[in-house]
Amino acid sequence: MTALLPVLYLASQSPRRRQLLDQIGVHHELLLPLAGEDAEALEATRHGESPRRYVERVTRAKWAAACARHKACDLPPGWILCADTTVALGDLILGKPEDPADAARILQLLSGQTHRVLTAVMVGRSDGLDAPKAAALAVSVSRVRWVQVLQADIDAYVASGEPMGKAGAYAIQSRAAMWIERIQGSYSGIMGLPLFETSRLLRQTGWTL
Repeated sequence: MTALLPVLYLASQSPRRRQLLDQIGVHHELLLPLAGEDAEALEATRHGESPRRYVERVTRAKWAAACARHKACDLPPGWILCADTTVALGDLILGKPEDPADAARILQLLSGQTHRVLTAVMVGRSDGLDAPKAAALAVSVSRVRWVQVLQADIDAYVASGEPMGKAGAYAIQSRAAMWIERIQGSYSGIMGLPLFETSRLLRQTGWTL
């Protein structure tokens, strides 16, 4: 009899996180929000909350929601991975833009500045019972320096639709990369899943890479 392979459930709709897990050879299945779940509500900011505390809190909330979803769907036991990425300019959290005008505003703020990209990752086992196994969390913090960006270039980028759905209104793997003078930290973390921290968490919680 062939033994069943362990399952890693990725509770994220991000195609970039899927791509990054594929890059390190981690087979995974999606564990997406069910009808009626308000996943976006988990990302609401709180007054006075620091960017690091925010990204940690949101990731823990996503993981708890994913565990409840895993149980509700009566899925086989496995590991659950959640992540959240935010962009911060000082203590100002720059999340996903609400509309094109908001995207342009965010990009104007980043122009000529150094900002931080914080990605929290949480991994743990869930057996479908009420109490999930112990989970571990790590945070990757990177610094990104942008050159001064012309307004015409910001307008063209916004018109492309690329900023929508992205924390900080940009993706490092998009044409916005030409505005980045330098980065200090994790490229994969800026994409949305820091592979160094992720691989350590997987091993720490019992996954064999």
